[in-house]
Amino acid sequence: MDDPMSRLLSETDKVLEFAAERARKYVAEISQRSVAPEGEAIAALKSFHEPFPEKPCDPRDVVAMLDAAGSPATVATTGGRYFGFVIGGSLPAVTGASWLASTWDQNAALRVMSPIAAELEDVVLGWICEALGLPPDCDGGLVTCATTANFTALVAARSALLARAGWNVEDDGMFGAPPIDVVVGEEVHASMQKALSLAGLGKKRVTIVEADRQGRLRIDKLPQLSERTIVCIQAGNVNTGAFDPAAEVCTRAKEHAAWVHVDGAFGLWASVSPKYRHLTAGFEMADSWATDAHKWPNVNYDSGVVIVRDGMALRRAMTLTAAYLEAGAQREPMYHTPEASRRARGIELWAALKSLGRSGLAALIEQTCAHAQRFAEGLRDAGWEVLNDVVINQVLVSFGTAERTQQVIRRVQEDGTCWCSGTVWQGKTAMRISVSSWATKNDDVERSLAAILRVARK
Repeated sequence: MDDPMSRLLSETDKVLEFAAERARKYVAEISQRSVAPEGEAIAALKSFHEPFPEKPCDPRDVVAMLDAAGSPATVATTGGRYFGFVIGGSLPAVTGASWLASTWDQNAALRVMSPIAAELEDVVLGWICEALGLPPDCDGGLVTCATTANFTALVAARSALLARAGWNVEDDGMFGAPPIDVVVGEEVHASMQKALSLAGLGKKRVTIVEADRQGRLRIDKLPQLSERTIVCIQAGNVNTGAFDPAAEVCTRAKEHAAWVHVDGAFGLWASVSPKYRHLTAGFEMADSWATDAHKWPNVNYDSGVVIVRDGMALRRAMTLTAAYLEAGAQREPMYHTPEASRRARGIELWAALKSLGRSGLAALIEQTCAHAQRFAEGLRDAGWEVLNDVVINQVLVSFGTAERTQQVIRRVQEDGTCWCSGTVWQGKTAMRISVSSWATKNDDVERSLAAILRVARK
């Protein structure tokens, strides 16, 4: 009798070879295709809507269908001309490691479940602290994204501040707890607001500090702080790339035993570059940090990182108790993140950092920043208004009225040469160009700049 499961297992080698062939073809053709998928490709996705299959099928047919109907409907974020939403590409070593990690199929909850996953988490967390200039004895975890990292850090902060006040928030919750004050800048990112809401601190129940024209929190407007205050600052504003005055904020906070959290989704990585390290001065004085590895370090999705100075507060907030989940003597990954069972994200993150090294990561950061400067220069020379000081990899440009700017953005996206997103910065509609990928070369920038100017002139 034919055993469908045995047949599937015997096909593994053939499927991997088949998938590799399709993946290589996708990578080889990425620079020739439109960055955004064509309308026909999106319409063809209807082929996936079918009744749940009654019987198994050849796994190669599954991969073939994914490639035939799925690949044309992808956005070419792995190519060199995608400049939307601060999305990095996937480094070659990361892609290879991801294939291997998927084959391993490791659960990164406990060390006994996957010694390699736990060990690589230990390694990359140490590397990240070293690379970013953070205290080496910090604790941390690997999560999905900066939103989850912000949430995790805020929950650790909540635990620490309330424990000082004699309140066990893990056991007794927030009902009747001493109040916690939260201070954010006027240009706080939406992910931080969501994290505050999830942590029970309220996205509207905060003190908002006025920002300057680049989105930096104004230190002269900082309110009175206390031992039950969390101050949230930014390393790299998502629109302008600007950095809050971390040294001044942290110094003020330490005088009152307040907790400082850094939302550094991409900007925090600037500290790896000798050229841009000065922008991150003072951020190492904070109490917790959130960042993404799927942005500047160019790890594949998803890859977020949370680092906390007070490791006990992080573990207290994240630990769960169950008889069958007994912890060992070493660090257990699941006691540092909201998730228990989760994929082994440390594998791809290790591959990225190992393949780049400090100098390679610095070169990636400096190269993307140089590309951003070239975009800004070309747009200004053509007579268009660049709205921000281009300090790192973000460029905001207006093409006149809000309506005209929106039309340019839409038509650039439809043109397919490159892809840029839109935003509203301090009341003004703008195109946002975010250069984040290792794959972006000078020719990609020139082709994209020419396309943007051609559309804008029309």
